[in-house]
Order: sequence, then structure tokens, then C-alpha cells
Amino acid sequence: MEEGKHCRKSRESAFFLCAGIFLPYLNPAELASISLTCKTVNQISKSITSQRTSDASRGFENVPIPFLNPIAGDSHPYSYFLYTSTQTLRIKPEFRQPWGSDQHTRLCNEDPFIFRVEDAIGCNCAMCGDESDFPCPCLDSSELLLTRECGPSCECDLSCGNRVTQGGVSVKLKVVKDARKGWGLYAAEMIPHGQFVCEYAGELLSTKEARERQLTYDKLASNGRLTPALLVVKEHLPSGNSCTRINIDATRIGNIARFINHSCDGGNLDTVILRSSGALLPRICFFASRDIQENEELTFSYGEVRVNENNGQPCFCGTSSCAGILPSEHT
Repeated sequence: MEEGKHCRKSRESAFFLCAGIFLPYLNPAELASISLTCKTVNQISKSITSQRTSDASRGFENVPIPFLNPIAGDSHPYSYFLYTSTQTLRIKPEFRQPWGSDQHTRLCNEDPFIFRVEDAIGCNCAMCGDESDFPCPCLDSSELLLTRECGPSCECDLSCGNRVTQGGVSVKLKVVKDARKGWGLYAAEMIPHGQFVCEYAGELLSTKEARERQLTYDKLASNGRLTPALLVVKEHLPSGNSCTRINIDATRIGNIARFINHSCDGGNLDTVILRSSGALLPRICFFASRDIQENEELTFSYGEVRVNENNGQPCFCGTSSCAGILPSEHT
């Protein structure tokens, strides 16, 4: 009899130990369902929810980025997505990433320089910076905004002063929910003009993939079932006859930039196409376009074109220049 009780307790202890390992892999619906099974699992689930709410970045950034939901009666304390701090290749739909424990599983191929230029020549500066008597050749002093950085072909490391965007988020931020706009990214401290805030991270897509996903997203968004975060940036070449485009989808896999809302007045962030020596593809980075005050929402312009003026998504930016409809164009 005593031996049977001992075996049962051992099995229960093993189960709860395993629960702390596998529960962080569950999405919110799955976590809510399993939390109803018993009090102990319910307590573990609450702890996981609390940890998820405390840091949207899963511990992958330099500072925690909490969720805040002040809306009374709203039962969603956080927004669920997979986290990557850099551009990443397409991830299989069945991939899971733990969230709400001490486990930190980065996505495969998480490298700021996914594609590199073979035999590219970078700098060999001891200390890169524009204050040196011999400025780093990777810097473009003719630009008002930073558009070039040292990269994989350079001899300097991440402590280099010309790699300010490669160390992740260093300013204090928070993700706050608004009754009309949904989740938005806010400053949790004063951010000075010119400060790097974050890059736009997510899955790199081909133009064909981007167009296919956008069609799906448009259908789901029209029913209120999805808030897509597919960013398409077009850069016109000097000739003016053609342009390059970058398609980054942060809808399912991304970083905190996926929460940055649109503003019809241009917002308080500069969107910069930033290149690094030896890297084939540029990265999309955001810098403060002016001093941003604590508790102020971070915004940028999604564009000027509106192809769906009759049935487009409503804009709630609240600026004096608000067009009433979010920008949209043919992907």
C-alpha cells in the first residue's frame, strides 16, 4: 500500500516537472485549456502567463519589454508570436518556441547577415568612428542618417562604434494596448533624437511569397481575425527606372517592431535602409526622428498610397492630417 502511494507521488512529481518544460511551448488557447485540469497546472500556467506579459522579447533583447493592457474586461494580457531579433529565413509552420520559462530557443539561421558577399573587403580599423583622424571607410559621411555600418567582412567586433544597430534593443520600451488601435509600441523612457530604436525583424520573403501571403492576410483582416505585419520596402535605384524591394513578414515571427503603428503625419521614427560591409541584403532600422518623450507612442508612416479607399482598414492615428484609412497598395 505504502509502496503504491510512493509510486503515485513519484509519477505526479515527474509529471509536474515535465509540465514546467512543455507548457511554455503551448499557445494561449492551449495553455488556457490545460490549465483547467488541476490546481497545480493552473498555477504553472499563471506563472507562464506572468512571465510572457513581463517581456515580449523572451529575454532575447538587452532589456525586458513588457505588455500593458489597461482595457477593462479584455482577457488578453499579451500578444502571442515567435520572436526573432533579426531577419530570418522562412520557418516551418510547426516550429514552436518556448515562452514563459528559463528556456531560450532562438530560431534557426538567426544571423543579422544571412547572406554574405564572398571575398568582400571591409575595414580593418582598430576603432571605427567618425571622430577619428581616419574615419572608417564603411561610414558614409555625406548622409544625414546612418545608412552604412561595418559588417561581416570587417575586422572589428560588436563593440565597434559603427555597429550601433547590431547589438539589439537598448532603449526601454513597452507594448500597450489601445481600445481602437490594438497593441502599440511606446517609449518607457525619453529617447533622444537620432537614437537607434530597433530593426524590423521577421521572415524574409520572395515577392511571390509576399503577394500570396498578403492575399490571405487581407481576407483574415477583413473579418477581424488577424492583424498582419508584412512590411514591403521599395528602394528606387539611381537610374530611376527600377527599384529593389525587401519583403519582411513579422505576422507570425518577428520582433517588437511588429507593434509599431502608422501615423499619417510621418510619426516620430525615421525608417532607414541600412547596409553593412560584406552583407548582401540591407536591414530596415528605425531611429528617433526627434526627441521622444516617456510614454509617447512610437510610430512611422506606412506609405502614402491607398488603393482601397472604399473598404480599407480604418486609421486611428489621431493626427490633424489623418486620412481616416491606413495606407495600402498592391504588394
